[in-house]
Amino acid sequence: MKYSVFERIMSRPRMNRYMVACSNDSRKAMTLYRLNLKLSQELFTIISCFEIALRNAIDYHYSSIHGSEWLKNSVSRNGMFDNQKCRKTSLIIRRELRKLNNNYSHPKLIAEMDLGFWRYLFSQPQFYSGGQSLLKIFPAKPTSSPTVQYNHRYVFNELERINKIRNRIAHHEPVCFRLGNPVIDTTYAKQNYRLIKDLFNWMQIDEASLLYGIDHVNQIVQRIDDL
Repeated sequence: MKYSVFERIMSRPRMNRYMVACSNDSRKAMTLYRLNLKLSQELFTIISCFEIALRNAIDYHYSSIHGSEWLKNSVSRNGMFDNQKCRKTSLIIRRELRKLNNNYSHPKLIAEMDLGFWRYLFSQPQFYSGGQSLLKIFPAKPTSSPTVQYNHRYVFNELERINKIRNRIAHHEPVCFRLGNPVIDTTYAKQNYRLIKDLFNWMQIDEASLLYGIDHVNQIVQRIDDL
């Protein structure tokens, strides 16, 4: 495809940073754009697997403590999230319960919650309301030290990083540039990729086996770095 046609389809403002990063080499810019799409697809798939693993680990943990209907019951009178400090979490759960209405089931309610919801269960009010036990889903997390505390706040902040790149990809923003600059740089993508793998390991999940055949991040990163 000619670059002029490609640019008309994708828009000049979108393609401008690719052209700048590629020193106005239009063929290279199109190649970079396509490789960015491939990298985004790969990362989104891995993030999706992580999100499912995370929510299931939380569900297993809270089900064992609060019962198999823990999420629905959490917003019942005197439920664990039925308090002012957890008001936003409670509103989200109630909204999804209303949507499901007569089609409610616990698995369906679990599936309606996005990564941001699960992340907020590590926020201080939700973490404490849940009984301060949720870090048990990470049995292999590092031991805290005087310089780094691997507590619920740490997990909350790390999950925010993953949620940000997830949303960036979902909104078709590139992951092949230095953040804020039209410079080819895969550092941001690589850092988040490593973080997801680390959190899989903290959950004692063999991520290499889980992602067998679907993880090609390093190969695509290398192709971008070699441009």
